[in-house]
Amino acid sequence: MSNLVCPLDFRYGRKKIKKIFSEESKLSRLLQVEAALAEAHAEVGNLPREAAEIIKNNATTKQVKLQRVKEIEAEINHDIMAVVKAFAEVCGESGKYIHLGATSYDIIDSANAIQIKEALDIINEGLKELKNVLLHHADRYKHTVMLGRTHGQQAAPITFGLKMAVFASEINRQIKRLCICKENISVGKMSGAVGTGAALGGNFPKIQEITMKKLGLKEEKGATQIVGRDRYIELLSFLANVATTLEKFATEVRNLQRNEIGEIAEAFGKKQVGSSTMPHKKNPITSEQICGLARLVRSNLLPIWENAIQWHERDLCNSSPERFILPHSLILTDWIVTKTKEVFSNLMVYPEKMLKNIEKTSGIPMAESVMMALTRKGMDRQKAHELIRNLSMDAIEKNMHLKEIVLENSKVTEIMSNEEIHKAFDAKNYIGHAIEIVEKILEER
Repeated sequence: MSNLVCPLDFRYGRKKIKKIFSEESKLSRLLQVEAALAEAHAEVGNLPREAAEIIKNNATTKQVKLQRVKEIEAEINHDIMAVVKAFAEVCGESGKYIHLGATSYDIIDSANAIQIKEALDIINEGLKELKNVLLHHADRYKHTVMLGRTHGQQAAPITFGLKMAVFASEINRQIKRLCICKENISVGKMSGAVGTGAALGGNFPKIQEITMKKLGLKEEKGATQIVGRDRYIELLSFLANVATTLEKFATEVRNLQRNEIGEIAEAFGKKQVGSSTMPHKKNPITSEQICGLARLVRSNLLPIWENAIQWHERDLCNSSPERFILPHSLILTDWIVTKTKEVFSNLMVYPEKMLKNIEKTSGIPMAESVMMALTRKGMDRQKAHELIRNLSMDAIEKNMHLKEIVLENSKVTEIMSNEEIHKAFDAKNYIGHAIEIVEKILEER
């Protein structure tokens, strides 16, 4: 019987990003930081280069076994010292130089930054793929007319391609934000227990500079015992922003898949079961999963904000939440990016239903079109608005097509011909610059 508890272990998350946050990978990154520190010490003459080379060559999980680290931690109850001791065991005499002048969070925060960078690269790749899928739909359906809706009500015509282009633009902004976030989170430190670098001696600035350069990180110029947690707030705020974007997209799929609308739908497998009791059901379960998991990502914002409030140069209150928040949020964000891409890659689009829904509206969403046609013929805008508002209410009350009501109104027919009225009620004639907007966004891909 399986003892797995966390759904990330058996239900959600892709292997490639989960691997980054595995125990083995975490240990590997901690060893990488320790080795870089030893090399920096050797470069400034604090330890023999041969010793640094031995440390570097043994900084792998093939040499330093995870099981051995766990055995030591069970005995001493300190995770980083367990790594240091297990590392020192395999380095012989050179082991005495490991962790020289460092504090635990010099190692942890620098290792975190490496892992986060790698995870953001994967998320970035997924966002770019999603953007391309959305742009494909934007191009394919740029002429496909559908109802625009505001407040959950019929508004005015748009095209499905425009909707997809708007989505793609938002993803493009998220990609730009990711680049900024990655730059700001790719920071480590090697400045000791309270940020002064005292234990590293006179060569502290050079040691920190060399270590971070070897790790591909920038230095935290001014640190306490930890890297500034405003950086983690920025990271989680970005992930929450992405999650919100994806939940918005998934919510649109769910709404447009309603039986009463039926304009798009998630793909549904031949043998897929929609309900355990209702055989007819085709539920948008992937979109619903995206929405649910997005809420979980956003929920991690509160503790990450709380973690930034530290006693003096630091306390330990951030440590335990971050063990959950960082891997879970990054893994889940990647997962919902991937799932959103799957939904839109296989999206069922029904242009004929979009047109049918327009036809069923009895012309009401074309009220603005008629109003603007009247203003172009010389009628005062406010008077045109009030006239068409009254005619629209009349059409709704009498359950008649708005065009019939308009054709019977002398105030309209005095200045508009029947042909002009019919043209004003054709949804294809009232999509403005939708196609032009789509094409502009496609050019910027």
